Amino acid sequence: MTEIQKGKYLFGTVKIGERGQIVIPKEARDVFNIKPADNLLLVGDEEKGIAIVKADLMKDLALKLLKNMKNGTDIVNSNKTLKDQN
Repeated sequence: MTEIQKGKYLFGTVKIGERGQIVIPKEARDVFNIKPADNLLLVGDEEKGIAIVKADLMKDLALKLLKNMKNGTDIVNSNKTLKDQN
């Protein structure tokens, strides 16, 4: 494991097994507190690649967004803003 800058790591490479599985290196599991039976969310962007995020972190984020939402147009408006930024 190499810490590239504070909080940013390079954990090395992993090999895809015959069944499409990867092993998350122990150092990465330790840093991100990933335990057996944890649910992970796999997201991807065809240009930027793949990211793996603990599902409970995304659930917490979604709940915060919903709590702070004033009306149904907030999501639509925020999507337009995100598209404008890209």
